[in-house]
Parts: sequence; structure tokens; C-alpha cells
Amino acid sequence: MTDQPRRQMHLAAHFPGVNNTTVWSDPAAGSHIEFSSFVHFAQTAERAKFDFLFLAEGLRLREQGGRIYDLDVMGRPDTFTVLSALAAVTDRLGLAGTINSTFNEPVEVARQFATLDHLSGGRAAWNVVTSWDAFTGENFRRGGFLPEEKRYVRAKEFLSAAITLFGSWRGDEIVADAESGTFLRDPDAGRFAFTSSEFDIHGRFSVPRSPQGRPVIFQAGDSDEGREFAASTADAIFTRHGTLDAGRAFYDDVKGRLAKYGRSPDSLKILPAATFVLGDTDAEAQEKADYIRRQQVSGQTAIKFAEQLWNRDLSDRDPDGSLPEEDPVIGEDTIAKGRASVRMFRDPFAVARQWRELAAAKNLSLRDVVIETMGRQNFIGTPAEVAAQLDAFVQARASDGFILVPHITPGGLDEFADRVVPLLQERGVFRSDYSGTTLREHLGLDALV
Repeated sequence: MTDQPRRQMHLAAHFPGVNNTTVWSDPAAGSHIEFSSFVHFAQTAERAKFDFLFLAEGLRLREQGGRIYDLDVMGRPDTFTVLSALAAVTDRLGLAGTINSTFNEPVEVARQFATLDHLSGGRAAWNVVTSWDAFTGENFRRGGFLPEEKRYVRAKEFLSAAITLFGSWRGDEIVADAESGTFLRDPDAGRFAFTSSEFDIHGRFSVPRSPQGRPVIFQAGDSDEGREFAASTADAIFTRHGTLDAGRAFYDDVKGRLAKYGRSPDSLKILPAATFVLGDTDAEAQEKADYIRRQQVSGQTAIKFAEQLWNRDLSDRDPDGSLPEEDPVIGEDTIAKGRASVRMFRDPFAVARQWRELAAAKNLSLRDVVIETMGRQNFIGTPAEVAAQLDAFVQARASDGFILVPHITPGGLDEFADRVVPLLQERGVFRSDYSGTTLREHLGLDALV
């Protein structure tokens, strides 16, 4: 009897940007918008042989009460522009962009992704997301935000329309003729028609079949609708489940949905977001991690998170004081214009009760509670300990790998690349070099026919 081969790990890098992992005020932080920052980050990820770089999307700066707060002071550049530029300064690294299905149109997005796949030689990926807040909707002609069931209907139909467009060129339509020049063999090349409850479009798609056939499809969402959407269509799912038990439960649930769509377990990769903190000793790493979390959640940020739960103006509260005694206000007319009740807290009363119980049990302030409850999974310790923790998750089938989110831009990935990746390679669970050229090959996904 031979030992089973160790499962191989997939690693990606999330450009930190503006979120509650980023410490933009740290002296070591650089620009979040200058191209040099994106280049440094992408080339570090490629040097470490990561599968892909991941960009989130921000169609409007975060705000509450009409004011931009400290998670969004740096601006949000356009995803396609950045990824297209990065295609020219990288060779193998996948380029994944989050593009919204609520406010965009299928032809525009399909054209942009097909172009990116051409420019990058087959390294494009699309993280299909919906929008849940009205303040983003105000930037667009439709305005408002869609209820959850409507958002997923539109997202599914949007993706189906885009896949129709990607498939409208088979790849063999163009042939060269010495006398008449290049011409289309098939006069219907690029012709498409798609009708659904959300779309009625027909015409001729302008971009030939790209190297991957279509971009790799990512989906981010933990609801039952999101899991089903991923199981039916996505190539990878971006999740926040950070503990081993929660990760295994999520993994088993989503992988268990694939068979009814005629898909194998390996056809969908599950990649949770993860932060990391390294130290020369475990104690040093833990002390560093505690300091970083307090940098990540300022008093102002803690108040904003609490406002999203309680749906009240809490600007006069002390973040280092006690939690609000009032109950949350329920309804769609939220202080964050849809974000709190629609997505973040499905049962605000239960969450508020849990926060109060935690504060009482550990004598925590409001800010302390936010720090303890709102953070992503942290892998904390020496490089050897972090490598062991990551490996344990993958071998236990709690994930297929990780999308790492450093807390510093753009150099926060450097230490991981230099100190952890070699240890994963020594364990035999992560590549020493790329064996393919496309992102589908990096992820071990079957080629599209």
C-alpha cells in the first residue's frame, strides 16, 4: 500500500487596496494607486509562482452619513486598466478582476475580458459579483440596489449572456488566403442572440475566441444562492471561511452540489481569503498580529462597523467604551443604504446579542469586539508554523488553497514569498515553477473545447 500523494496548494495574492485588512497609515505603506505599487506586488507574486493576482472592485467610495471614512481614503482605480497594464510586465501570473453584474452590461464586460485574455496570453479571470447597496447605485443610471433574489437572477443571466458571447467565435473562423488576403471562413462568426428576463441582445461579438476560450470564472458569496451559483457555473469560489471546521463544512457543502450539474469535485477550486503575520518566534508573531489588528480597526472604523449592525447613528459613542444598549433597527432603509440588512448581518438582533455576550465575558470595549469578530482568518507564527497551518487546511480538504491579503501595500507579500513559499515547496505541496502558461493550467482546470 502506498501513501496518497499530498494535495497541491493554490496560492493567489489580493492587492490590499482599501479594506479592513489594509494599514494604509503605516510608514511602510506605499501608494495604492501608483502603477509602481501594482508592478511590485504582481512581480512578487509571480516570483513566488502564485496562480494569480486578485483585484477587488470599488464603484464608489465607502461612506456613511454622507462622509467618506478611513477605509476609503486612497481612491479606487479601474480594474481593466490596471490588469491590462500588468499583463505587459508579467509573463505567467493570472490576472483576476472583480467586475459587477448589477450595473454593467454583458457585451461590454465580455469584450473587455476577452481582450484581456488575448493581451495576457490566456491569464484572465473574472470574479462575478452583485451589488447590494444603494449608494453605489446612485453612480449609475438605474440607481438604487436590487433585492437579493433579483441580484442573483441578473448575475446568472449576465454570466450566461457573457458565455454566449465568448462562445460566438469557435476559434477557426479566420484563414489566410494568398490571393484575397485574410477573410472569415464562417460568415456567422461572432453572431449571437440572447434573451432572458434581464437581457434581450443580439448582434455580432467583436473579439475573436481568446486563448482560454473565456476567462476563468470566480464567484464570491456565502449565501445558499451564491453557493448554488458557484456550483453551477464557476471555476473557483472566493470565501471567507477561516477556521478549519467552518472551512471543511463549506468545502463539503459546495463540492457536494457539483454532481447535479455534471461536474467533478476538481472542477471548482475553493479559495478562502487569508491574512498572515510572520515572526522569528510564535510569541513575536502574535504580539505583532495584535498590534496590526489595532492599526486595522481604528476607533472610527469600529464605530462604522457598529453602525452597520445597529443601523443607527453612533458617531457620538466612545469606541473604547461599551456597546450600545439599544436594539438594532431593522429594515432596508439602513444607515449604509442597504449594506447592513441585505448582506452583512442577516439577524442583527442575534449578532448584537453575541457581541454583548462576548464583551461581557472578556471585558471588551466596542472596538475590541469589532477587532475580534470582524477580522479574517489569520495565520500567525514563524514561517515554518504558518507553512504547516496552510498545508493542514489543504490536506484536510478545508480549502484548495488561499487568496492571501497582506496588510501593507505594496511590499506586504515580500516576506511570505521569501520565507514561507520555500518551505511549502520543501513540503512538496507547492510548485517550484510554472508548468503551463494559462491560468486554467495553473489551477488544474480542464481546457475548454
